Amino acid sequence: MKKILLGSLILFMITGCKTNPFTGKSTLNFYGNNQIFPMAFAQYDQFLSENKVVTGTKDAEMIKSVGQRIATAAERWLNANGYPGYLKDYQWEYNLVNDETVNAWCMPGGKIVFYTGILPICQGETGVAVVMGHEVAHALADHGAQRMSAGTLQQIGAVGVAVATSGKSAETQNAFMQAYGIGSQVGGMLPFSRSHETEADRIGLQIMAIAGYNPDEAAELWKRMKAKGGEAPPEFLSTHPSNETRISNLTQWAPLAKQEAAKFGITSFQ
Repeated sequence: MKKILLGSLILFMITGCKTNPFTGKSTLNFYGNNQIFPMAFAQYDQFLSENKVVTGTKDAEMIKSVGQRIATAAERWLNANGYPGYLKDYQWEYNLVNDETVNAWCMPGGKIVFYTGILPICQGETGVAVVMGHEVAHALADHGAQRMSAGTLQQIGAVGVAVATSGKSAETQNAFMQAYGIGSQVGGMLPFSRSHETEADRIGLQIMAIAGYNPDEAAELWKRMKAKGGEAPPEFLSTHPSNETRISNLTQWAPLAKQEAAKFGITSFQ
């Protein structure tokens, strides 16, 4: 059994890699677009059917307009950097949902939702572009598939712990499983999630600048987010970087995003 688990893990590691075009790094990804996109599209449609989608308003049209502009900028970058056709399976969709939650999210394949509760934090189109760039970046970098892949490895590890301790007492087995659960979450899954958020911040900043939006606004948005938020958990126990970390990173990266935009002839921003 142990040999089978080890063989499965090695096979996953060998075959489950994909290059992130924006970073040039190999990423953990066991799932192709043909596997994960149909599931995501179906879940997205179900969510829309169960929630109040805002249509025909100025805000709803702005969400769609900014989304299309950001996606076009992403495609320009990909085409210019040797990745034509990278987005052929994507089906971009941008919807505003009536919900006071301060949030937005993206499913694999480009299915994006903004909640009305985040619009006051955005304070207009450029703020929406900050959030939209971040969400589009999650889709571009296959973060959903990577999280599923990491979860698969975590499950394989749990089976391995169970097999390795199968001859011990129930108390010992439970202790090992609890230690593994905490260790793999705090030492593995949470840092993995935070790295995705940081990566999406950086990619999103670059894309919004290429779309003609001022990347300096990103740090300002997170200052507003910090002012609105309550007490946050320590960063090492969170799925997201702290507000302070994000503000510092975005401030540092904004000039680099402007330099990238200049390669596409974008030198003024809204």
